[in-house]
Amino acid sequence: MIRSWAKTDAGPKRRHNEDRLLNRPDIGLWAVADGAGGHQAGDVAATTVIDALDALPGLSSAPEMLGAIRHAVTVADTSLRQEAARRGSDVVIATTLVCLVIRNGHFACLWAGDSRAYLYRGGSLSQITQDHSLVQELVDAGQISPENAESHPHANIITRAIGAGEDELVLDKVIGKLHPGDGFLLCSDGITKTLNAAEIGAALSVMPDLDPTAMLIGAALAQKATDNVTAVVIACDQAGNSL
Repeated sequence: MIRSWAKTDAGPKRRHNEDRLLNRPDIGLWAVADGAGGHQAGDVAATTVIDALDALPGLSSAPEMLGAIRHAVTVADTSLRQEAARRGSDVVIATTLVCLVIRNGHFACLWAGDSRAYLYRGGSLSQITQDHSLVQELVDAGQISPENAESHPHANIITRAIGAGEDELVLDKVIGKLHPGDGFLLCSDGITKTLNAAEIGAALSVMPDLDPTAMLIGAALAQKATDNVTAVVIACDQAGNSL
């Protein structure tokens, strides 16, 4: 059995919420999209991608589902680029995306941008995605430390997004085998720029008895998050059962 929770909030500093989420345990698919900050119609971009995923059928095999996701996202990417071009040469309508598929005792995560996926296993939290961002490139090059990345003045600059960039869209992928009691968090950067790993882990430790997304969103709002905040949490039972 799999349980999941999902919440989003505009946050105390933003008038509009440009985050969107998908919570579809019935087809084993979950996602978070964050309309790219500073671009026009980020909410339109995020909605376009999430609606495309929400329309997918519950395909039985993981390869079929992952192929359908890639196709749907590619179509959305083309649509967003065309709409941006129609609005003007300097217009960008873009969004990040992180999504999780669970099938037959395994998981797969696809993403573009800096919305993240975490695995909570045996009381330990690990980030399983790697940000497509300028500061991540600086960290990888050894120019800044991971501890200084979140507070870097260019922490909001992403290097890959759906609907943006000159290159063909590529979704990165990570796959793995489920363990009994595994938990996953998908979230926008409003969460990760506000809460540290210990605070995120503490919130995930309450599942499945309490709603971890309520704790995550509540903690981010209490700390005056400067961005929209969105969290989707997925919990596998102690038998390790899955779709």
